[in-house]
Amino acid sequence: MAVKQAVFLVGGKGTRLGALTATTPKPLLAIASDMLLLDLLIEDAARHGFTDIVLLAGHLGDSVERLYHGRQIKDATIRVIREPEPAGTGGALRHAASILDPWFLLANGDSWFDINLRALTIAPPRNALARIALRSMADTARYGSVELHGRRITAFTEKKAAEGPGLINGGLYLLNRAILDHIAGPCSIEQDVFPELVRQGAVEGRVFDGYFLDIGLPETLAQARRELPLRLTRPAAFLDRDGVLNIDRGYTHRPEQLQWIEGAREAVLALNEAGYLAFVVTNQAGVAHGFYHEADMHAFHARMQTELADIGGHIDAFYHCPFHPDATIPRYRHPSHPDRKPNPGMLLKARREWRVRDRGSFLVGDRESDIEAANRAGIPAMLFDGVDLLATVRQALAAVRPAASPPPKPIFLETPAMQAG
Repeated sequence: MAVKQAVFLVGGKGTRLGALTATTPKPLLAIASDMLLLDLLIEDAARHGFTDIVLLAGHLGDSVERLYHGRQIKDATIRVIREPEPAGTGGALRHAASILDPWFLLANGDSWFDINLRALTIAPPRNALARIALRSMADTARYGSVELHGRRITAFTEKKAAEGPGLINGGLYLLNRAILDHIAGPCSIEQDVFPELVRQGAVEGRVFDGYFLDIGLPETLAQARRELPLRLTRPAAFLDRDGVLNIDRGYTHRPEQLQWIEGAREAVLALNEAGYLAFVVTNQAGVAHGFYHEADMHAFHARMQTELADIGGHIDAFYHCPFHPDATIPRYRHPSHPDRKPNPGMLLKARREWRVRDRGSFLVGDRESDIEAANRAGIPAMLFDGVDLLATVRQALAAVRPAASPPPKPIFLETPAMQAG
């Protein structure tokens, strides 16, 4: 089953930021006029399909609890657990032992590594307790390095001893709950637990190429405020469902009916890896005609998400229109509902609810009504021939990328292992 729990460590004091964190926890510092760093991290986890988000709070934890406990962001529910006294990253995790899933994502609450989180959590290892997201660097001297042989991490080198090109710890971890057996009291996950597990051969590594930045220093906080607002928007791919993602059997709605179009799952994964938002926009006249309920459709979409997660992919959101001019169910009868393609309502709704960058966005559909909806929304569209969706998506990406402004190149200033304050 897909990993559903994401745990964030938000208990550090942030002493190197001085007065900025005297009354505000570091993860609650603003990086844009309408966003805290922790907002960005939670939204990113939620869009990847993590529905149980846990914040482990320490320093000024009442502020974290007041802002987030019990909130719903996208499909994710947030809960805050406050540690009674400082116990390090390992101790904080131990304090949350009773609520941890068998496998969960662990992340620092003061840094962002922009990767496909589903690719990190795919197929948890059978013979390891941890998997660490790694990043290649031209010079690891400032960060410490990680030795990787095959999939297995074999050593960590402290930052003062590391030099030259290599891999660094990106601060995102897939962990087995059994890691708690190696945490006896206050300790650091990075400095105490992981090295011991490496000696036991129980830590995997996976290399990702993505933007990384933390806000642990005044200069990196300033950099985050300059650069991250440019990254808060993403281009989107709008995908019709029946006939584009799955075989259209006529009012398809039962999970067991799901049969993917050739290359469809791989196409979604390619969009995820390219940093795109992936939306499904589907007319669902079967609901209007009483052939099935919206709950049945949601179950079908849940099956799609599960089978996408099996290969490390995900859909960010499903949009559907159950209205039809000739609906059998009166409440679904509408002469021309704004959401029903060729009207662009579902695309416009996604724009309102997500930070969508129009440049680079596109739609793939198999009917003229899909293409017209895209035209009315002002984005390019491709008519799918039903053969290989991956090939079509690759063609679309190649066509729109020149029109999209490239984001700033990643700059790596600090790793989680450096965050002592």
